[in-house]
Amino acid sequence: MTRIILADDHTILRQGIRAMLVAEADFDVVGEAGTGQQLLDLLPTTPTDVIVLDLTMPELDGFAALPILRAQYPEVRVLVLSMLDHERYVAQALDAGAAGYVLKNASIAEIVYGIRTVAQGRPFLCTEIGLELLRKLTMNTGKPWDGGPDHHPAELSGRELEVLQLIAEGLTNAEIADKLFTSKRTIETHRQNIIEKTQAKNTAALIKFAVNQGLVK
Repeated sequence: MTRIILADDHTILRQGIRAMLVAEADFDVVGEAGTGQQLLDLLPTTPTDVIVLDLTMPELDGFAALPILRAQYPEVRVLVLSMLDHERYVAQALDAGAAGYVLKNASIAEIVYGIRTVAQGRPFLCTEIGLELLRKLTMNTGKPWDGGPDHHPAELSGRELEVLQLIAEGLTNAEIADKLFTSKRTIETHRQNIIEKTQAKNTAALIKFAVNQGLVK
């Protein structure tokens, strides 16, 4: 039997997850907490195997609670359940001691699987995060990402695509600004956004990426 504590400041979300988890014969939801401090107050008297933890809670958020949990309850596995989908937050949570990470838009089947996986001592990332990390990995290697016809690999805006095309044509920021009837500072901002989104290390790498992805002519 896997003993579970649900830690999230939204009561209706906790109740909804609890209602779905009780249908699993090997799960026992032994407690709920609405803040990180409530979670820490609950643990000394509530034997637990897995904590399903939100990262954005009052009093003591999940990021602050994770190092404490790792130090004081190393045998308890933590599965983060969050709306935060940027890899920076995922890495931060895993570094702080989380055993797994699931987005709140995941299906209950994936949440259940995640709980079972971390309870067995194995790491877990939900499908959406795994695919996004794979996409960015293939971007960094310069190989095309085949995400389907509706999946834009760099998620660039229309204006950013225009700027990228002009960069590939060899125009300077000032020349691009003149051509698009905007300021040089605006073009510099677009250029920085493009570099951040594509994770290109320099202009040559950016152009190579754009050509590989079919983003420029």
